[in-house]
Amino acid sequence: MNPASGRFALWSLGFRPFYLLASSFAALSILLWICQYTGHLPAAYLRTPAWHGHEMLYGYTVAVMAGFLLTAVRNWTGKPTPTGAPLMALALLWVAGRVLVLTPFPIAAAIVNAAFPMAIAIAIGIPLVQSNNRRNYFFIALLLLLGVAVLALHLSPLGVLPWPERASLQAGLDVVLFVLAVMGGRVIPMFTNNGVPGTDATRHPWVEKVALGSVLALLGADLLPLPAVLVALLAFVAAAAHAARLYLWKPWRTFGTPMVWVLHVAYGWIVVYLLLRGLAALGIVAELFAVHALTIGAIGGMTIGMMTRTARGHTGRPLAPDGYEVACYILVALAAAIRVFGGMGIPGAYTATVVVSGACWSTAFALYAIRYWPVLTRSRLDGKPG
Repeated sequence: MNPASGRFALWSLGFRPFYLLASSFAALSILLWICQYTGHLPAAYLRTPAWHGHEMLYGYTVAVMAGFLLTAVRNWTGKPTPTGAPLMALALLWVAGRVLVLTPFPIAAAIVNAAFPMAIAIAIGIPLVQSNNRRNYFFIALLLLLGVAVLALHLSPLGVLPWPERASLQAGLDVVLFVLAVMGGRVIPMFTNNGVPGTDATRHPWVEKVALGSVLALLGADLLPLPAVLVALLAFVAAAAHAARLYLWKPWRTFGTPMVWVLHVAYGWIVVYLLLRGLAALGIVAELFAVHALTIGAIGGMTIGMMTRTARGHTGRPLAPDGYEVACYILVALAAAIRVFGGMGIPGAYTATVVVSGACWSTAFALYAIRYWPVLTRSRLDGKPG
């Protein structure tokens, strides 16, 4: 082992603090929410379910996005992204957002929570523009859109903006879904072919266009908004396109490679979400089941898969998960299945499914935080920078 690998390196690259913050927050916040949901903690943590959604979307998910993009953009462009004190300032801005949500200072909470994704947009935008990396400019726009959406979510209950909280959450979910669809299309076939030789995971141009275009169409439908029947039609078209996309990646050949199958399983939850989204628009199933298929299954599965893979890769470790990481993958998948299918199939035990699902989720991310604390806080094993 290189002697430099013992050096404290939390602020050496963006993935380090934000993966650690996100995983710790994911574990703790859901435990608190379950206690509040079951009446063991009075409404002292978050005021309504909308704010639970706020924290998991604009808190946890955006933190993971920040860590990934601050790291990936440096690789894509060859230009520096924030490290050291500037990175610490970004992390403190995120922490301030989590604290202010709990205080009686709604304007301050609105400003800080909207400022974080916008600050990340600037942090990645500078190297992207400097290197003329037009292929990834859309990340800047999506982060700015997330900033606007979270600002609208804060201003709605204050009566400043006549815009329902649910619409702001849905817009944020649509943006994150598009990010998952884009990044999934880029990395899952590549990781599949590299990790499982001979798989021949492929992409078809028309499938790609319909898959991504339908997600953007759903975002537009939610912003307008369009009639429920049209939303349902768009969701079903999107589900078919993403199912075809996943089929071309041959997920059934990946079950012996956990770091690959976790991404396929997560992507499969996108198909489930879109199907349930269409059914919810028609009033056949409750919308919450669709939302949790996306948030726990797709977002949770994709983030835990990428957080383990990129953390290993960027710290000079082999891309081979141990038992802790496989347990994380299984627990997140179980959390999604119990929350969605358990909740739909056993309505009389709905509260129990929420509790068990939350316990699986919290355990998964607590394991990640514990397992990756030494990985994320210490320098690379090979002594390279980052």
